Formats: sequence, C-alpha cells, structure tokens
Amino acid sequence: MFYDYAKIFVKAGKGGDGMVAFRREKYVPAGGPSGGDGGRGGNVVFIADEGLRTLVDFRFKKHFHGTPGQAGRSKNMHGAAGGDLTVKVPVGTVVKREDGTVVGDLICHRQKLTVAKGGRGGKGNARFVSSVNRAPQIADNGEPGEEGWLVLELKLLADVGLIGFPNVGKSSIISRVSAAKPKIADYHFTTIDPNLGVVRLDEEESFVLVDIPGLIEGAGEGAGLGHRFLRHVERTRLLIHVLDIAGSEGRDPLADFEQIQKELEIYSPGLSQKPQIIAANKMDLPEGAENLIRLQEKLGDSYEIFSLSAATGQGCQELMRAAGNRLKELPILPEITIEDEVKITRLEGAEGPALFVKRENDYWILAGHEVERQILRTNFANEAAVSRLLKILRSLDVDKALRQAGAQNGDTIVIGPMEFEFFD
Repeated sequence: MFYDYAKIFVKAGKGGDGMVAFRREKYVPAGGPSGGDGGRGGNVVFIADEGLRTLVDFRFKKHFHGTPGQAGRSKNMHGAAGGDLTVKVPVGTVVKREDGTVVGDLICHRQKLTVAKGGRGGKGNARFVSSVNRAPQIADNGEPGEEGWLVLELKLLADVGLIGFPNVGKSSIISRVSAAKPKIADYHFTTIDPNLGVVRLDEEESFVLVDIPGLIEGAGEGAGLGHRFLRHVERTRLLIHVLDIAGSEGRDPLADFEQIQKELEIYSPGLSQKPQIIAANKMDLPEGAENLIRLQEKLGDSYEIFSLSAATGQGCQELMRAAGNRLKELPILPEITIEDEVKITRLEGAEGPALFVKRENDYWILAGHEVERQILRTNFANEAAVSRLLKILRSLDVDKALRQAGAQNGDTIVIGPMEFEFFD
C-alpha cells in the first residue's frame, strides 16, 4: 500500500519554570535573590530524508511531543533547554494545518522545518530585582509549547508523468522502459498506487518516470482516485498524455484528450499548461491508424505526437528519447541548500485580537494573546505573583473592557483555564 497522506498531532515541549531562591552563603549578608530561569521547551522539527518513500511511518504513530525544558535552579543556574524532536519525512512532503494553510514544503534532502515551537522558560526571581524590590518572591511559570493537528501530503518528485484514462497502457509503458514492475491487467484501476521507474537513455542520461493511476471524468473534483493522485502531477516537469488510439473500449481518443485536459484545469489552474507529449498507444490494433490521422490533424500543430505499442514495445524508446530531449529545455526544481538552517513557522498562525470579551451562559470569557500568556506564566500558589498579575491585567485595561461589555460585581470571568470573580 502506498501511503501519501497522514494526519498527526504535534506538541512542542513546555518551558521550564523559573525558581525562587536566595543566596545563603556564610559571610554574605543580604545575599539577594538567586533563582535561575527555566529552560526553553524542545521544538518539533521535520527533516526531509531521501531514503523514505511513503508516509507509512505515520500510519500508527500519530502523536509527537517535544521534550520540556528543565526548571531553573538556585545560584542563578538556568535550567537546560529541552531537546528538539526530529521527525523524518519523505522528500516532497507538504505540511498543512487542518484548515488547508500550507506550513511548509520539504523538497530537498535534509531540508528542515520547525512545525511547533517550544515554550519559553519562566524567569527566576533574580530577574525581578528592582530599586524598590530588592528581594522579590516572584518567578514565572514556563510557557506551553505550540500544539495542533497537521496534515501531511506526499507529492512525488519525478521528471515525467504518465497521465490518461484507465486501461490505456500507462503501466505497460513504464514496465517497458524501466525496471518498474507494476501490476498489469485488462480492467479499470488495475493501478491504484503511483509507480516510479528510472528511464536510462545512456550511461550519463536518465530521468524519473511516474505512472499516475487512471483519471476519469470528475477526477478534478475528486471522482475516482481524483485528488489523491492528481497532486503528484504537480511535481512533474513534463507530462506524457497516453491515449488509447484504437478506441478499444468504445471511447473516442480525441474526446479522451479533451476530458483529461479539462480535469487537470479544474484541479489546478495552469496544470493543463504543463509541457506535454502525446503518446498514441495500441497502434497494433487495426483502428489505430485511422484515429492517428484524425489526432494529428487536430493536435499535430500544438503537440508532439508519437505512435507506439506498449504490447510489442514498438516506439517506446523513441518516446523516451523525445522526453529526455524536452527535459533538457525545461527548468529544473530550484536548488535549495539548507543543511543546518531551520525555518520557524508558527503553528497557530496569527495571534488574533489583543483583547476580546464575550458573554457565554452565566459567565464572561476574556481572551487575548497577551492576557492568556500572562495567566499561563503566573504561579497562582505564589501570592506575590498573583498581585503582579492583577497589576498587569489593569495595565492591559481588562477591567475597563469588562465594564464596557456589561460585567457586574460578582460575575464569573474565565481567562484560559482560570476562573475569577469580577469586582470593580
């Protein structure tokens, strides 16, 4: 089974908590605070590996968690950062959020993408020293790491793609010109997985050929194997459009060509504009010669047309040689040299409004990136930390926003995982 789709959950490591500590060495009067900061949580990093071919590794393991950072220590010692979790994926993997937003595209060996960023470590009490507070009893909690569901889609990297209706001979062609051994039979959708083969023209010239499972009317909207494999066409530089020129299944080969072009355009505007060569297959059948003349009259000025018979092997090598020559004229994928660089991508996207108040049932929900962040960083077992939080919330005009929304004394206010009573 060829696995080219997976849905996984990633969660970066939580930052370590800051520490409240004081120097207590002998002969050091009024030593002062010495609590260290917590360590950063570990990121979740994807790295492209050319040794992988499918997403089968994600079939059963779907949850990936980064390592949390260590808590701060006394004597101003910071906690160790959590180690990054490295997850290997095949070259050609597209990473998306659940809403379809693309997070990153891994198209070369060893390219890296950070998909979930570890939480920042909390500050120790040594960070809160001021001219009016020489012995602070406050320390921050570490922030949680980013988390969320991701969709992985594999788009095969191949130079040339074979497209066409089912049972037109695509698998037979790839078996003739490469070492690939696809299943070949006389029924529709014999090929249900893409097949890759390397075509060697000579000792120094070769290219990768992919056999895309057969397309049908409505494939651009998901019919048949539709969307599942049309995305593999996007990676190719050249398409070979295989037609049953003999019309052995009662279809008109010219109508077949127009239908497949339409499906490519529906799936992705411009996909039908990719360079194409037409392969008129099944010339060994008697009806082939007449239909070939019609095809050449209608499309001969716009496309190279090669007649062949995959059953006998006639014309297959000439077609591959022509494809090799066309590839020399076409641009290749951009070279990306990313050995150690790591791209940081926020998993949750935009941070949203700074402050948001809404009524829900018998309580008020107060949301906003900075407000929620301060709640998560506060150690509610520490009275000094709670007092500091209240001052921060006032500076963010939280009480003003609640009054304007209609909050009354004694109302329940929910901020993140915490509940409070409102008193103006």
